[in-house]
Amino acid sequence: SGRTILTEYESKEVLRAYHIPITPMKIAEDTESADDAVAYAEEMGYPVVLKLNSRTVTHKTDVGGVQLNLKDADAVRAAWKRIKEGVTEAHSADDFNGVSVQPMVDLSEAYELIIGSSIDPQFGPVILFGAGGTLVEVNKDRALALPPLSTILARRAMERTKIFTALKGIRGRKSVDLAALDHLMVRFSQLIIEQPWIAECDINPLLASSDQILALDGRVVLHPQEMEGKLPRTAIRPYPKQYEDVWTSPQGMDFWLRPIRPEDEPLIVKFHEGLSERTVKLRYFTPMKLRQRISHERLTRVVFIDYDREIAIVASHTDERTGEPEIAGVGRITRTTLNSKDAEFGVIVSDRYQRQGLGRELLERLVEIGRKEGLLTITGYVLPENTEMLALAERFGFKLQDAEDGVIAAVLEL
Repeated sequence: SGRTILTEYESKEVLRAYHIPITPMKIAEDTESADDAVAYAEEMGYPVVLKLNSRTVTHKTDVGGVQLNLKDADAVRAAWKRIKEGVTEAHSADDFNGVSVQPMVDLSEAYELIIGSSIDPQFGPVILFGAGGTLVEVNKDRALALPPLSTILARRAMERTKIFTALKGIRGRKSVDLAALDHLMVRFSQLIIEQPWIAECDINPLLASSDQILALDGRVVLHPQEMEGKLPRTAIRPYPKQYEDVWTSPQGMDFWLRPIRPEDEPLIVKFHEGLSERTVKLRYFTPMKLRQRISHERLTRVVFIDYDREIAIVASHTDERTGEPEIAGVGRITRTTLNSKDAEFGVIVSDRYQRQGLGRELLERLVEIGRKEGLLTITGYVLPENTEMLALAERFGFKLQDAEDGVIAAVLEL
């Protein structure tokens, strides 16, 4: 039909598909009578909310299309009439496609937020978070972020808003469920990445309290059909899930191999705490102190990466004693410049997990990734005393040659 505006019901179904909690709703499509709306309200239980159902009007409040706290059938009929008259006067009778009936939600102990997405001409999809409700354009308390979002990136965006202080709990009010809000932001980010036909998407208001987070309204606008083949791309490459895999060592130990994520910083700290001086020197060519290796400033660069520039694969294993995951090894491949076809690699395995074949497996994965990423050569710099890595590189076909400062360069043409 060429329609680009989704109704609220359709928009909420999109949100629900990404596990974003929504209010239940019934659609009364009769444009001549309020009888169906009354019947749904009776079934749902008073008080209820009536909202405009339209395939052309997205901002319902602008035309009086949201009627709150309706406590009986007479109130529903009067609200239905006001909505129809409002949209007909502002637009036309054809823009009235009935109403939706929804339960009235108690807002007294909750905050009204907004999460949205729009297209920036330079950066592509951009995500917005801030104070929501009808005064969203007045308050202008918002922060922007580029998808994809991790829970850490989501929290950092929220922390840049004024309302975040209130969300943590003030004046005797409980904190909202911030962890649930983090994860909702991540799911919203995933929605925007996986559905490139979405031009605009708003959840306003998003109700947040200590015991629930709920999308009270949703709005989705699609790109027109003529955008086929020209849909905007995200500025940041999404997490390369295709490089996730499970590997079992010859000794029967299971490892989850996957690209590194910002949430891995605490695990990387523990990983470095388990490295011997010898392992550190063989990887970094110097006895780098633990406090240097685990400084937040350094680890930020380690875990927050541009997947177009570099890919780090971590090998995660579940500790049988604690039941918690821990990182056993890391392999990293980094382009020498952003668009270069040449890259450098490095592999390091925790002393506890050495001699399991993990270093060999990580190097093999890096070679495979290098080919898939279109690289021409990968080079690793190895100390002469690191005989195990030199032998491993030769088995993979790397050519060894002297480099500066007594270091050996292992070069593989892909």
